[in-house]
Amino acid sequence: MATTTKKDPVFVVVQLSGGNDFMNTVIPYTNPLYYDNRTFLNIPEEDVLPLDSTLGWHPEMGPFKELYDRGMVAIVQGIGYPDSNRSHFRGMDIWHTCTPDEVSTIGWLGNTIEQLDPTGENPLTGINFGVGLPKAMTKAGVPVTSVSNLDNYGLMSGITAEDQKDEALQIFKNMYGQAVGTGPVMDYLSRTGNDVLTGADIIKVAPERYESTVEYADSPIGKSLRDVARVHSADLGTRIFYTQQGGYDTHANQLPTQPGLFKDLARAVNDFFADLEEHDADDNVIMLIFSEFGRRIADNGSGTDHGSGGGAFLVGKPVDGGLYCEYPSLERDRWAKGEDLEHTIDYRGIYGTVLEQWLGLEAAPIVQGTFEQINPFKTN
Repeated sequence: MATTTKKDPVFVVVQLSGGNDFMNTVIPYTNPLYYDNRTFLNIPEEDVLPLDSTLGWHPEMGPFKELYDRGMVAIVQGIGYPDSNRSHFRGMDIWHTCTPDEVSTIGWLGNTIEQLDPTGENPLTGINFGVGLPKAMTKAGVPVTSVSNLDNYGLMSGITAEDQKDEALQIFKNMYGQAVGTGPVMDYLSRTGNDVLTGADIIKVAPERYESTVEYADSPIGKSLRDVARVHSADLGTRIFYTQQGGYDTHANQLPTQPGLFKDLARAVNDFFADLEEHDADDNVIMLIFSEFGRRIADNGSGTDHGSGGGAFLVGKPVDGGLYCEYPSLERDRWAKGEDLEHTIDYRGIYGTVLEQWLGLEAAPIVQGTFEQINPFKTN
């Protein structure tokens, strides 16, 4: 049964593209095996922001720790799936479609949006902030609005909505045509292409209605989450928001790269929820932050290579914060593929948790089966 809330529940997804290194996000800072395997990339114990006696946050995750300390962050440890695929494209495809054993053109959120708005009456039920369209949101006949610049929607200066639509569709075609064939892709585009930006005329009121004292940091993820806040607070009926932050493929130069990513992410998420709280619009919003896979246990002397098990976060006022599932063991006999963190919870179980306990939908048809769920929401 869905958690009771006065308003329709809203779900925000933040995709960390490239494969985030969970071991250096939530750090087992008192485990000697962490330092044995991260001889180059370890975060010194004195720099870690402790969350308990065994785990702690990366030092740049301070604003995120603030939310955790307020009980608003559920850390999903060891998220993944059996025999994890280390390819970026296929790995993300598996997360987007819930089909590890076959290639699909139907996204799990496309199915979700269809369930939330069966007649497709509101083109803003699902909104992506970014260029292109994530496969997670695709399904033939299901309208989704894709916004690369919210302010341009109202002014129509610079690039036109039609140009944005064409650019988004071309990116989608380029991304998925090779994998599933241009036939299925063009079939999808012919039926839904004109819906990608049909919400432009409606959505342009959001910037006009929005006022806030929260000053977001000047980062791409900060701008995207500010746009989410602007549309959400305008009360346009959006139920699913999607955006992403890139740069997490840290094979090399991880030490200088990852802190900047975390700094931008942590500040943006903290600002977002402060903004919603200011607008009294935070009681019906949760956020899922995920990445397509974790990274290997041992560093490579400069960064970390593609791995298996990782971590995800559920964030929001309705979330019952804390640690969920089991942190993957660092003991060598437990390593997946001989060098990765194992998965201790299937990502489809986390999707199912959100679908059934938050959105009030039947999960099995959307996630293609029945998977163990967690209970991360406060009960009224």
